[in-house]
Amino acid sequence: MRIAIAGFQHETNTFIDTPTQLSDFEQADSWPELLWGQDVLNVTRGMNLPIAGFAKTALADGVELLPILWCAAEPGGKVTDHAFDDIAGRIADALANMTQLDGVYLDLHGAMVTESRDDGEGELLSRIRQVIGSDLPLVASLDMHANISGQMVDLSNAMTIFRTYPHLDMAETGARAFRMMRHICANSPPAKAWRQGEYLIPLHSQYTEVAPAKTLYAALDAFEGPGARLVELAVGFTAADTADCGPSVLAYGDSQSEANAMAEQIFVELQTAETQFDTSLLSPKDAVKTARKATGKGPVVIADAQDNPGAGASADTTGLLRELVRQNAPSTILGLLHDPELAAKAHELGKGATFEVGIGGKGPGDTPFAAQVRVHYLSDGQCRYTGEMYGGGIATLGPSVALQLTGTQIHVLVTSIRNQCLDLAQIRLFNLEPTDACILCVKSTTHFRADFEPIAQNVLICAAPGQFPCELANASYTKLRPGVRKI
Repeated sequence: MRIAIAGFQHETNTFIDTPTQLSDFEQADSWPELLWGQDVLNVTRGMNLPIAGFAKTALADGVELLPILWCAAEPGGKVTDHAFDDIAGRIADALANMTQLDGVYLDLHGAMVTESRDDGEGELLSRIRQVIGSDLPLVASLDMHANISGQMVDLSNAMTIFRTYPHLDMAETGARAFRMMRHICANSPPAKAWRQGEYLIPLHSQYTEVAPAKTLYAALDAFEGPGARLVELAVGFTAADTADCGPSVLAYGDSQSEANAMAEQIFVELQTAETQFDTSLLSPKDAVKTARKATGKGPVVIADAQDNPGAGASADTTGLLRELVRQNAPSTILGLLHDPELAAKAHELGKGATFEVGIGGKGPGDTPFAAQVRVHYLSDGQCRYTGEMYGGGIATLGPSVALQLTGTQIHVLVTSIRNQCLDLAQIRLFNLEPTDACILCVKSTTHFRADFEPIAQNVLICAAPGQFPCELANASYTKLRPGVRKI
């Protein structure tokens, strides 16, 4: 078998005005920079990435892989048409020059929105089908936050989806995509069925270690094999204001009746689960107050859920920071706050320097937090992940600094490149030990749980202001399909 592989990932927050440029895909951040050719295999090998899992399984099966490119940009505003056309064009051109292919595999996200199109992945699949035709097997893997469209379903032969949040099974999802590809190449494309859910699920409620998400995803295992039997569930990305926003069920089977029956069964379970999701959020005041009263062993973790750069937010809001100072929080670490100018100034002044500064707060509706700070530690921002989710990869934070607010026990970790705080190594990079803190504040929604929860005595989800809406009733949607509910 000869299979072409490529990856093009973006999770688009349409509530943000700042566009995602081609340069954002070309630079390293939470993931590697844009990779070409054999580097796609060499650099991602061993990482918890779908394309790595697909490649490992395929190569072990004796498949010849033809890697084109792989890229991902940190979640943010709409992808510019220039960036989309450039990357999609490179993939299509490479495929046009390949012969004797048995299939094409794509490592996608599923919630990409461009300046001109609400369905980025559907448009990408359309352009690829124009090159490879309608008969060549085309399989993709998707993030569980995918907003799946009818075009995506129609133009692919199969799509596999992450089943854990935090996403610990990304490589396994790629491996599952290869198994579907192998079956399709040896037999024929499966029958498929697709159902869209009728309500939106806030991301902080999608945590798969608790019900009902845990129960829903556990139910999928019973459908796998033999033959083409497979059921997948996407819970959707709620910061994309599009008609396809929300959950979807995909089912593949050896007959249409089988696919329909499997999809309907999980769809009914999804609908029944609507009232079971915990959507509660604490105010910054109540979160800090609760954390200060804790008497157990280990830090209390407060998630600044609506300022999560992993969902496109700016990672520089100051609402939670202000409350920490107001309540004189003991032994606290807050990160990762994105402020390139502040990081550059700290590097210029050097370790131990004390100066007056405005921290973060550069986005709409916020202002910098004025404080005197001392430079505790400087870093070049190259951080090797040690946690389960991103283990094997390297975070590129850019020139970064740990600042201590004078007169307080509060440290703020400031980076030059937006990165979600989800790995304990990102704290230890700054010569700080997270287990010694009383309070750890992370700009993350759920991914932090995999590495932080084991050391925490409690986890609190906070709704400080930010560009990623978790309180969906307040989100200004204009394109949702009729009847979709916000829980």
